[in-house]
Amino acid sequence: MSADRNQANDDNISDPSDGGPHPSLSDTKTPGSSADQSGQKSLIREYAEAIIVAILLAFVIRVFVVQAFKIPSGSMIPTLLIGDHILVSKLSYGLQWPTDCQLQMNVPPVNCYTSQTLVEFGKPQRGDIIVFRFPEDEEKDFIKRIVGTPGDTVEVRNKVVLINGEPLDDKAFTQRIDPGIIDRTINPRDNFGPVTVPEESYFVMGDNRDQSLDSRFWGYVREEKIRGKAFRIYWSWNGQGNWADWVRWERFGKAIQ
Repeated sequence: MSADRNQANDDNISDPSDGGPHPSLSDTKTPGSSADQSGQKSLIREYAEAIIVAILLAFVIRVFVVQAFKIPSGSMIPTLLIGDHILVSKLSYGLQWPTDCQLQMNVPPVNCYTSQTLVEFGKPQRGDIIVFRFPEDEEKDFIKRIVGTPGDTVEVRNKVVLINGEPLDDKAFTQRIDPGIIDRTINPRDNFGPVTVPEESYFVMGDNRDQSLDSRFWGYVREEKIRGKAFRIYWSWNGQGNWADWVRWERFGKAIQ
């Protein structure tokens, strides 16, 4: 009940001669009266306040807790498919405070390009699938798997990924669809490095090794550019073939590993 109506109830007076309340002239409501208009304004204000609070709450959750993303490309096949809609935890590595923010004519109206960790819960680990700001165009978000952590030596030798000189066991979550080997002088896809990952940086690769634009081509991901860790698929849409197969029901709620 609004504050105006509470106030009207408090103003009612009773006649001690008969012990019952009698409405005053001002209490009698007629169509189009100021009381009706006041009630309408209060109702509109209540709805407006509820909408504003909902928007602010959604914004806070999106910035500090969890954010939804859609997978637009096949660079993470077979782990993530085109049309997967995923949830990314902003709290996996700590409480992040957005920095380097700019206003924009878009939704949301603010875009932040870095994050400062206020409370750290842990560091990104090899094998984590992260969403980050693409170093060559920070208006875009990329998703890849961490292969090298700070201080690691990373090398790719004839498609085999070596970490600190040891082959990485990645067969369970990767695919290589091109049997050919590209010379390093032409393209770094199959032969790369060795390089040492700098401090506060990460070497990332797509699970679809032969069709992924990743750290082999554009370098490292700075820790301050990481938006969060992908942890679950909440919706998956194929949109091709038989209409009955457009929705991938079996992927609903699937954990991302």
